[in-house]
Order: sequence, then C-alpha cells, then structure tokens
Amino acid sequence: MRLYAALALAVALVATPVRAADPPARAQARADQAAEIPGWFKESFLDFPDELREAAAAKKRLLLYFGQDGCPYCRELMQVNFGRKDIADTTRARFDAIALNIWGDREVTWTDGRKRTEKEFASLLKVQFTPTVLFLDERGEVVLRLNGYYPPHKFAAALDFASGRSPAGVPFPEYLRQAAAEPASGRLHDEPFLAKPPFDLKRLREGSRKPLAVLFEQKECAPCDELHGKGFKDAAAAKLVPEFQWVRLDLFGRAPLTTPDGKASTESDWGRALGVAYTPTTVFFDAGGKEVFRIEAYLKPFHLASSLEYVASGAYRGEPNFQRFIQARAQRLREKGQAVQIWQ
Repeated sequence: MRLYAALALAVALVATPVRAADPPARAQARADQAAEIPGWFKESFLDFPDELREAAAAKKRLLLYFGQDGCPYCRELMQVNFGRKDIADTTRARFDAIALNIWGDREVTWTDGRKRTEKEFASLLKVQFTPTVLFLDERGEVVLRLNGYYPPHKFAAALDFASGRSPAGVPFPEYLRQAAAEPASGRLHDEPFLAKPPFDLKRLREGSRKPLAVLFEQKECAPCDELHGKGFKDAAAAKLVPEFQWVRLDLFGRAPLTTPDGKASTESDWGRALGVAYTPTTVFFDAGGKEVFRIEAYLKPFHLASSLEYVASGAYRGEPNFQRFIQARAQRLREKGQAVQIWQ
C-alpha cells in the first residue's frame, strides 16, 4: 500500500501543472493575462536599460503593455488589434513589445536604475486603465502613451506616430484626426446638462461645489456618437451625470474660454495644453480647479459609470488606484444581486 501511495503521489505531481517562480533566465514566463499574449511578444528580464540597448541595436523602439486578468479591453487589444496582420506585422517590425501585469511581482529595473515589482512600477507610472501602452524611443523617453483601449484604426495610427513615421511637426491629436478618420454623424451632440457658451470655467467652478467635467469631442467621432447614444443613456451613468457641471468643447474648435485656473485660451489650445488626443475625453476637476482624473480612451457603460462614481463620490481621495475601485464596485453590485455587464 505504501508503494502504491508513493507511485500515485508521483503520478499526481507529474500530471499537475505547477507554476514555478520566475527563473533567472531569458526564457522566463510572460506576465499572466486573461487575454493570451501573442507569441511574438518579447520574453524579458524586465531590465529596461538593457532592453533599450537591444531594441536600438535592432533599430526598434520599445512598446510596454500593462494589462491584467479579466480585462476585456486587454482581450480586444490582443485578439482584435493584434489579430490584424497589418498591425501585428508593423508592431513586430518597429517595436520590441513587452507585457507587464499591473498586479505582478516580477522585478523591474527602470531607466532610473531602481528595482521595483511590476505592481510598484505600474503605480509609479500611474497606470489607471488597462490596457495602458507606453512607447519609448531609443533614449528611453516616452514618445506616446495610450491610457486605455484604442480601436484598431486609431491604434494603427498610434504605431505610425510612435515609430516616427508621421510627418515631422504634426502633433499626435492632429495626426490621429487625419490618419484615423471614421464614419460618424458629423455633428456635436447636444445634451440638456451641457453648459452653454461662453465658457468661463473658473466662474463655473467657483459657483458650485460640484466637480467640473470637461468633455472634449469632435464632429467626426464614432465613439462620441456612441457615448451620447448609449453611454449617457445607461441607467447607472445617467444617475450620476447630475453630480457634475458639464462643459463640452470641440477639440479642434477655436471658441474662446477661461480655464478653471482663470487663464484665457481657446478650445483647441487648451486641449493641446492638457495633452488631449482621443475623443471623447473627459477631464475632471475638483472644486479647487485641480485635475483629479480623466477618461481618454474607449469605454463601455460600466466603466463610464464607474469613472463618474469614482469622482463624484470622492473615492479618488482615499483610493488612488482606479482599478481597485472598479473591482470593489463590481463586488458590491454582485452582492446586491445585480448583474455586472462589463462589455455591453
């Protein structure tokens, strides 16, 4: 019986997959993700000074992808975007792509020489949405950052821009507008909660205790159409909309405005100063005129409502990690018997 038990244990140990700790070798396992990482992503020690040198020697730049388990936007990036041959081929030819898990414990050496875990590294870079993608040039400078999911045509334009293939001197928002045109309504949507011009955001801020939500859109913008046709009509989001003062600006418009801190500007100039590229983008300001959060990528209604609640409730003050807030909110809804539809 003892021999039989020993044999059974040995068989069980062989048959049961065991996840080993990250080995000190080049072929260490990639970061765990719910979405399968393409096989052509680079296996890495996560020593980025070394990675930069290797990429430069191959005449490439670095692409850092931050993801997590259970992220439908990460799945879209991996399956839909990288599932397109043109996008995959362009990425492989111009970048060394490396995956990181925002909750991971692998050791990362950043360009400052310090060692951190993946989760500490993600916190250092203030990663709030997954996927977040950073593009680094040969010197280790971030030439472009995508905070959230970009649909394929916009992601393809981002690849061109980040690899230096866009026309010299054209800023990313303008290049994205030109290179990623899409079928859309061709108009800016009106909503009863949107403030009317002239836009004196300082006066709006000082006249109310509500946070200020500044929505940047453009006329040729399919996600803007979806935001108004679906996002704002979602029951959870619609309930939170009145908790804000809303101002909608045309990212490429020339209308004059006064910023929350009292400076004179125009729609496009202020959008450029804030680094807004994607539309729709919503930038949230507190009662003191300080930016506290922003949405600057494609979102489904669940994450739109989560973002609104994160700011309106003041949760951002005590929980700086938006992903932890989302997880807690989803759990609360499930405990109340409500279905959590993340990708609808």
